[in-house]
Amino acid sequence: MNRTTLSLIAGTAALAAITGVASLTAPGASGADTARAAAELPVERTTLLCPQPSTSDLAETSYTSFTPVTKGTGSDGKAELQAATAQSDDTTGDDTGGKDAKDKKSKGKKTATKPVLTPKEPGTPVTGDASGSETPALVGTAEGKFAPGWSVQETTEVAAGTGRGLQGVNCTAPDTEFWFPGASTDSGRTDYVHLTNPDDSAAVVDIELYGKDGAIASDVGEGITVAPHSSDPVLLSTLTDEKQTDLTVHVNVRSGRVGAAVQALDDKAGGDWLAASTDPQGSLVLPGIPKDATSVRLIAFTPGDADADLKVRLASPSGLITPAGNETLHVKAGMTTAVDLGAVTRGEAGSLVLTPTDDSVPVVAALRVVRGKGAKQETAFIPATSPVGTRATSADNSGKGSTLSLAAPTRTARVKVTASAGSEGGTAVSKTYTIKAGTTQDIDAPVPSGLKGTYALTVEPLSGGPVYAARTLAATEEGVPGFTVQTLPDDRGMVAVPQADQDLSVLQK
Repeated sequence: MNRTTLSLIAGTAALAAITGVASLTAPGASGADTARAAAELPVERTTLLCPQPSTSDLAETSYTSFTPVTKGTGSDGKAELQAATAQSDDTTGDDTGGKDAKDKKSKGKKTATKPVLTPKEPGTPVTGDASGSETPALVGTAEGKFAPGWSVQETTEVAAGTGRGLQGVNCTAPDTEFWFPGASTDSGRTDYVHLTNPDDSAAVVDIELYGKDGAIASDVGEGITVAPHSSDPVLLSTLTDEKQTDLTVHVNVRSGRVGAAVQALDDKAGGDWLAASTDPQGSLVLPGIPKDATSVRLIAFTPGDADADLKVRLASPSGLITPAGNETLHVKAGMTTAVDLGAVTRGEAGSLVLTPTDDSVPVVAALRVVRGKGAKQETAFIPATSPVGTRATSADNSGKGSTLSLAAPTRTARVKVTASAGSEGGTAVSKTYTIKAGTTQDIDAPVPSGLKGTYALTVEPLSGGPVYAARTLAATEEGVPGFTVQTLPDDRGMVAVPQADQDLSVLQK
């Protein structure tokens, strides 16, 4: 072997060491140890999308951003939330059904705008405000120490008109598929699917509708183009002439990725945001039904070829009970099924638990919840959600009007709840709670000492079975019990990273 060859091998080995070339050690390999478990490390970048809050001139919107303090993060990072602005001059989008299609025809580069809010440090909320009908959809990015568990809440008060009351939504990460049982094209309802594209290339989206008799034929919902860095609210009634009281909306992204949420507005009973149900599963939990709910309607859908038969139970403060007359629910394949449960909570905290009576068939579901009576009704939605997992966060809370509901449907669980420092002052406080198996508890959540402004609640299971959580915000105006409910799934602040070792032998293969 000549000198040149030796130098090349030595140089290659040095380069491999510098750049950290690594490979997973295969189990059973000669001289190798058993593969080690993946490490849980903080995520380094998070993207969140907030839909356009309202078309009402009377709308008053607040945004609250919060990142919990996470061990293992570095000292650097930044986060900001700013307007989504179209930047492509060769993508005009599909203006069918969109309220602001003309905005997507703007040409030129993305317009630089001042961020709506910019967090200063993890552990302390930051707030921003907007008024009127011109408030745009927002795109947020957090990096470094601000990324793990970053949460943003959009809360809007509308004084009068269609959808009047309190509307709230957790800004969500972009994805490629969403299920929304609980939408409607009935008279008196005005429902939009908001699609927000955070990326530099256009996204192509199909919107499918399923009613009580199955799929609703519509070519209009196929191939909707959402321009880069833009948002498109699509009116459901432009996709079909059928009047359907209960619809399941399926958003399927052919290319790219989007954030999606349904804004459901009622002429007489207020309105709210309908967040996506968790992915289709055999068993579902819908937590946090307000104890003073006057009407609860369950909407369910199964996307498969088999019918689903579900046992319906309510996790109350005293245990699992079966609603009289609604012991089971039969969901036909490909058809949206709905049932009125009435005032099922009867003055107590409650969460709905759906489990298969026999064979497990994947299902999505949501609740339409009404508080108040007559002309003073207000509506909110509770989709089926995944458990808290490692940690979940509710960003926008006040000393009054916030209710945190925790459910442990299968096994008793211990949970730590932390109230962060206030946005304008205060000291964080933590408490530990025990939630008995099969129950839901509206807990007396901690409040920061010396609170000024708003604060965040962070939920962390310590032991026991899975925990499901939801937070209700309430604000009564002129006798109308305005409220909004957000479920609290895992904040995805940690990611599993496989253990890797340097293996320079790969350069010789």
